[in-house]
Amino acid sequence: MPKYKLVIFDSDGTLADTLPWLEIAFNEVAARHGFSPVAEADREELRTLSSRHLLQRLKIPLWRIPTLVAGVRRLMAGNITEFSLFDGIADSLRRLHDRGVTLGIVSSNSSENVRRILGPENAALIRHYACGASVFGKAPKLRTVLKASGIPARQSIYIGDEIRDAEAARKAGTAYGAVAWGYHSLQTLRTQKAEEYFKEPKDIGDKLT
Repeated sequence: MPKYKLVIFDSDGTLADTLPWLEIAFNEVAARHGFSPVAEADREELRTLSSRHLLQRLKIPLWRIPTLVAGVRRLMAGNITEFSLFDGIADSLRRLHDRGVTLGIVSSNSSENVRRILGPENAALIRHYACGASVFGKAPKLRTVLKASGIPARQSIYIGDEIRDAEAARKAGTAYGAVAWGYHSLQTLRTQKAEEYFKEPKDIGDKLT
């Protein structure tokens, strides 16, 4: 019997290998709006910081975030063919779906971008999409998916690659699953005391089915 009835995924850095491109795109958009780009030498250190501390470090006020995020989404839409899923993700999605697990996605990216990166076959496996979340707005999106699915939070898990994903899961009452291949390292995510840890994409299918 599957461990959870509802498995919700983050997209960028969890399902899709987009982070190297996103870091470059963010610098391009930030420069347009007068913010200093992230130096390559600082990237690893910055990836240990929570989103709030990162914004403070980069001196980006919260009210400017929607404009920056919208700019990155538009750039991504124009380069969508450059992105692919991490190896093993498609198989894990199929295994979960075939075992009767309801699948959802909660992402800060746009629904269109997420679906195009997934491709038609994988996108059809996902029953609930709640995309376009603000930087700190994933918890309400998770609640939207929970309500639409009719599955209790205690039987659900949100899988992501960032501290803010863990925070959103806690607020929504779901379990949190931390992946080792995304923005924050698994060592950093261990501070969030996740219910599940995945060292590689195939582990999702192995552990949850």
